[in-house]
Amino acid sequence: MRFLFTPSSHFNLANLFTFVNITAGLCATYFITQNNFFVAIILAWIGGAFDIFDGKIARKYKLSNEFGIQLDSFADFLSFVLVPVFLIFQAIYINSFEGISIILAAIISIYYVISGLRRLIQFNINSDAGEVAKYFVGVPTPLGAILLWLAYLASAYSLIPAFAVLIFMIIIGWSLNSKVKVPHP
Repeated sequence: MRFLFTPSSHFNLANLFTFVNITAGLCATYFITQNNFFVAIILAWIGGAFDIFDGKIARKYKLSNEFGIQLDSFADFLSFVLVPVFLIFQAIYINSFEGISIILAAIISIYYVISGLRRLIQFNINSDAGEVAKYFVGVPTPLGAILLWLAYLASAYSLIPAFAVLIFMIIIGWSLNSKVKVPHP
């Protein structure tokens, strides 16, 4: 069991938590395809909880390494970029738009995915294993996902129209790569 606390192990304790995040994201994707949005959202939040703990464990037990940084970004891309965009597309856009509007929704969804991917790649380029900055430059993808979940809920409860969700997706996508400073918890 030493491998759990060995920084060079790909299966150290922090990375195992990241693998659970990835598993939750993959399962959430499956449930979205089945239009079971409630279970998908629960799984996404479970993935988010494991994302919080993987970083805390990595720092506490000094398990940070380049593999873990890359793995965490892959998990973030899946759970905090692809899953919320896919959920919104399946739950809102498919039911609200057709013709040119659904094409616009697809383009905006792709824009968000590319924005999230760019943000994570830039974060990896700028980060050092074990280092934690006092603030993030640009909105982190987990916060972007939370903002998208709020837009989803507002639309699901008929508080805002589907078109407003498109606008929010554009703004949040832009904020991922902005110069906005967000304190690191």
